[in-house]
Amino acid sequence: MADRLVAAFPRGGGFLVRAAETTALAEEARWRHNLSPTATAALGRALTGAALLGSLGKGDASVLLQWRGDGPLGAVVAEGRADLAVRGYVQNPQADLPSRDGKLDVGGGVGKGELVVVRDLGLKEPYVSTAPIQTGEIAEDLAYYLLTSEQLPSAVALGVYVASDYQVGAAGGVLVEALPDATDRDLDRLVENFSKLGGVTELLREGGLGAVLDRTLAGLEYEVAELGTPELRCRCNEDRLDATLAALGPDEARRLLEEKGEIRVQCTFCATEWIRRSLDGPWEKANVRGGI
Repeated sequence: MADRLVAAFPRGGGFLVRAAETTALAEEARWRHNLSPTATAALGRALTGAALLGSLGKGDASVLLQWRGDGPLGAVVAEGRADLAVRGYVQNPQADLPSRDGKLDVGGGVGKGELVVVRDLGLKEPYVSTAPIQTGEIAEDLAYYLLTSEQLPSAVALGVYVASDYQVGAAGGVLVEALPDATDRDLDRLVENFSKLGGVTELLREGGLGAVLDRTLAGLEYEVAELGTPELRCRCNEDRLDATLAALGPDEARRLLEEKGEIRVQCTFCATEWIRRSLDGPWEKANVRGGI
C-alpha cells in the first residue's frame, strides 16, 4: 500500500482526526540517514507526527518538532508542512539500545529534556513553545505538548515496525484533537477507544489505515477524505548552499579548494552531499542519496 494521509469526519462532530500510513517515508529516512533500529523508530514516529500536525496548516505553514533529550540519540528533529512535505534527522543516527519489553527502546534513546515546537504561520516571526519530554516515546510527548501549550485535549498514537532485516515493515499514526463542541461523552469515548487501540503498526499490517480509523473511532459513523501522500522533500538549494559558503568566508573557501580541489556540504535534513569545484562554479550532487 502506498503512503497516504487522510482526514476523518465523525458525523456527530466533536473531533478533528488525521491519520497517516508512512511506511515508505520512514524506510527512505532510514536509508538516507543510515539509521540504527532505535533511531529508525524514533525518527519515523517524529516524521509521522510532523506530517499529521503539518497537514492541519494552510499555504506555506509548517511545524518543526525538536526533541532535545539527554539520551544517546541526541536531538530528534522533524518538520512537516501543509503540502505534506516532511524532513528530519537524528543527531546520532547510529546510536542504538537493547530492546525493552520486546520493543525498541525509543524512550531510552531520547531521554529526558524538552520538546521544542516551532510553528511558522507565514507571519513576521514563528511561534515557539516548549514542553517537558514525558516519556521520549514521541506520541505521548506530542499529546502532552498539545494539551499544555496549545490547550488542545488530544490523543496521539504513532508506530514504526522495524523488521529483522532492519527495514521498515510498517509505520503510521493517528492524531485526534477534541473540538470545542466535544461533549464529555465524546471525550470518554475517545479515551476508551484509545485504551483499546493497541499497536498502530499491527493494525496497519492487518487492515491498513482503515483498521486504524475503525479502532480509533469505534462506535461512530465517519467519512474519510484523502489529503495526499506525505513524502520526504527537503528545501536545500543553491541559495541555502551559497549562504553556507558565505558563512565559511572566502579565505577558508579558497583554502579548501587549493587543498582538496573541491568544497563539500552535506544537508543535515536529507543527507544529500553537494560539491563545488570553484568559487563561481555550480553546485553538484555528489552522492546517490541526494535528490529529494
